Amino acid sequence: MAHGCGKCETGSKRRGSAAGTRRTASGGLPMHPKKSSTEGSSLRRVAMTALAGTSIEWYDFFLYGTAAALIFPTLFFPASLPPLVALFASFSTFAVGFLARPLGAILFGNFGDRHGRKRALVIALLLMGGATTLIGVLPGYATLGWVAPLLLMLLRFVQGLAIGGQWAGAVLLVTESAPPGRRGFYGSFAQVGVPVGVVLANCAFLAMSSLLSAAAFADWGWRVPFLASVLLIGVALYAQLTLEDTPAFRELQAAAAARNAALQAATARAPQAPVVQALRTYPRQILLAAGAFIGTQVSFYTCVAFVIAYGSGPGGLGLPRTTMLTGVLVGAVAMIPALLGFAALSDRYGRRRLYMAGALLSAVWGFALFPLLQTGSVWWISVGISVAQVLGAMMYGPQAALLAEMFETRVRYSGASLGYQFGAIFGGGLAPSIATAILVQTGSALGISIYIAVACLVTFVSAYLLQETYRNDLQAADPG
Repeated sequence: MAHGCGKCETGSKRRGSAAGTRRTASGGLPMHPKKSSTEGSSLRRVAMTALAGTSIEWYDFFLYGTAAALIFPTLFFPASLPPLVALFASFSTFAVGFLARPLGAILFGNFGDRHGRKRALVIALLLMGGATTLIGVLPGYATLGWVAPLLLMLLRFVQGLAIGGQWAGAVLLVTESAPPGRRGFYGSFAQVGVPVGVVLANCAFLAMSSLLSAAAFADWGWRVPFLASVLLIGVALYAQLTLEDTPAFRELQAAAAARNAALQAATARAPQAPVVQALRTYPRQILLAAGAFIGTQVSFYTCVAFVIAYGSGPGGLGLPRTTMLTGVLVGAVAMIPALLGFAALSDRYGRRRLYMAGALLSAVWGFALFPLLQTGSVWWISVGISVAQVLGAMMYGPQAALLAEMFETRVRYSGASLGYQFGAIFGGGLAPSIATAILVQTGSALGISIYIAVACLVTFVSAYLLQETYRNDLQAADPG
């Protein structure tokens, strides 16, 4: 993609005006724009189902991050390990979930581009619900020895596979069903599931911590929030029974049936996998999408996982666990309206400008975050985390529509998933471990602030190199 605002928007208009005359990449006539959206109560049902599914799915994923900071270092690793070493080992298992996410993107991307967004989403929800419930019954190191952390990593890997497939399924169900001028807003409903998941996960831990003694919480109380994730299976069944797939995919599927039959008759081989097509057709877009996500992830996971360990974990500030959990909770609540608001603004003013502004402001705020945490005041801790999350929403809110608009329908699930999940590895997956390593080596949080700033600058440059997408036609042969 070429960069620049004015040129890109002009080019987008030209593509939109030509949509009625040119053919799609599938070889058929382009689909009429008014058929590409779902109106009224059906669209609202799709949006709320995406919100519910992503909220519980991310609740499952973030439960692990909170437990990795507070419980797993002592439960799943030898007591002989130094506290910071055990914390680093625990965060390493946290990172395993991110390493699995690109594989999930590949598997579910192929499946979702061939068999539908809804089916892929339902399978991902079932997979996440099962893995998280099993973590809730997993014995610790004292019972199983080194088998315990290995099983923990295996279940975390399954969680990563599920998240790798879930995000694009939820996002595309909404964005491909939404009217063109509202894709950012409706796409953000899937994004809102992230802070809602943080709220649910932290409320669950706060509730169990307040109701139980420290010993009871460490012994069995932490397991209750994990077992509650069985509710995700109900959401998956509801989606399977009540939702239709998106208009864009249904029309693509009808055209693809005839095209694939002709292709197989002519070449005597199956058509190329969608994920391979995405990598061959959109390598630059996938790379820039990943880069645009790194700063968002580093800032976010520093604020929801590492700060808990930094404030109340071994070798940290020695603050009460409830103080840090409250700060994270307040930050997540502040992020929810910010996501919806910035996503709506991106429908009017474009995705890139908001994205770049959020990256620069997040880079600067990283230097204010840790001094505010060091005050020990729940008020200033909440302010520090909340501002960081609101600035992150300037990027994450428009992101769902941005990634959906970068790829054509036949490879959209694969392309959007790959860009998102590769960025997640280098951003969120490694952020708590890198932040912990910096703290161990330097004994200061300044290096962590520099790390956040560098990641946000990578995101700024990547967003600058992307083409504006908010006026793109999702049915065009090449939307970007």
